[in-house]
Amino acid sequence: MVRPEGDSSFTQGLLMAAMYLFSTLVALVVAGVLSRTVIRGPNVPLILEMPPYRLPHVPSVLRMLRLRATMFVRDAGGVILVCSLAMWVLLTFPREPVLERDFDAERIELVATLEGPELEAASSALDEEHQGAVLAASYGGRLGHAIEPVIEPLGFDWRMGVGLVGAFAAREVFVSTMGVVYGLGEEQDEESGMLRDRLRAERRPDGTPAYSPLVCLSLLVFFALACQCMTTLAVVYRESGGWRWPVFLFFYTLALAWGASFTVYQGGQLFGLT
Repeated sequence: MVRPEGDSSFTQGLLMAAMYLFSTLVALVVAGVLSRTVIRGPNVPLILEMPPYRLPHVPSVLRMLRLRATMFVRDAGGVILVCSLAMWVLLTFPREPVLERDFDAERIELVATLEGPELEAASSALDEEHQGAVLAASYGGRLGHAIEPVIEPLGFDWRMGVGLVGAFAAREVFVSTMGVVYGLGEEQDEESGMLRDRLRAERRPDGTPAYSPLVCLSLLVFFALACQCMTTLAVVYRESGGWRWPVFLFFYTLALAWGASFTVYQGGQLFGLT
């Protein structure tokens, strides 16, 4: 297959397929290790019995859907609600943190010096920067700063740490959280050119790109292995009937993701990759 000139969809699709293959291989290896350590048991043959094919009975299907939905809401809904509230508190409070910049004074200066469309554009940009500064000063932002020494060997900075905290609600929230962190607004998504340009232009103190291909690969590997989803943990809690397995799942996948990302980033640097 020949890659079309200037078309990034080929690379994106290839990378996505590689991530799925990587996750599958790691899952098989981890399953083999756990079956010989934590989850020991006798080897049993794999027997699959194919059920007879029949036309579905609509009332039975609807009744089963209702029962399954009720079970999920009753057993996992409470856990999801508590986790969602915790994430909201982390990313929202304190409501009026002490900031290094006086945004109110800057707004007054804008009103005094600009007018019309220029004032509207400048005010909008200042509001987005204010939103990013408030997020950085929130409990979630402080947590991002606190975990920076742990994630720095993976190529991540505190901003990515805030994104990882926000992504625990759902992986796709990482993009919008990064948009807020960089003062571009929470409406940013994977198609937003402004966020892409900002990430490409971001530099570390030594002048190197903050989001180099190696850093992005390390981030992809981390997300491929870490259990960054409260809903998954809630379902495991419902199925296992306790917190033992959800806690184990969260920390062992977190350790596995950290180790794999560390290997990718540090190994890439040893080979001169950027």
